[in-house]
Amino acid sequence: VQLQASGGGSVQAGGSLRLSCIASGILFGIYDMNWYRQAPGKQREFVASSTTGHITNYGDFVEGRFTISRDDAAKSVYLQMNNLKPEDTAVYYCNSMKGFLNYWGQGTQVTVSS
Repeated sequence: VQLQASGGGSVQAGGSLRLSCIASGILFGIYDMNWYRQAPGKQREFVASSTTGHITNYGDFVEGRFTISRDDAAKSVYLQMNNLKPEDTAVYYCNSMKGFLNYWGQGTQVTVSS
C-alpha cells in the first residue's frame, strides 16, 4: 500500500495550496480518506475527512478555509487550502482508513510565512 502526498510548499499568509494524495495497493473506493497534520513539537491533528459516501468533515480550526475532495476513479484525495495562516505550517499527511486497516503516506511540508 502506498499513499503518495504532494503539493506542499512555501506560501505567504493568505495564499493557497492544493495538496494531492494518490493511493495504490488498496481498493480506494471502500476507504475513508483523511488529511492530518503535525506541526513541530505538537501532536498530529485531524484536518479533514471524506467518507466513502463523500461526506466531509473538518477540524474546528479550518473555519471554511479548506476543502477536501476525492476522485475514486483516480484513487486520489485532495485538500484545497485557502487563506492560509502561519499556524497552518506543518507536515500534512494523507491517511486511508477502513475498520482496523489504517495506512499513512509520507507527508508533505506546508510552510506559511507572515
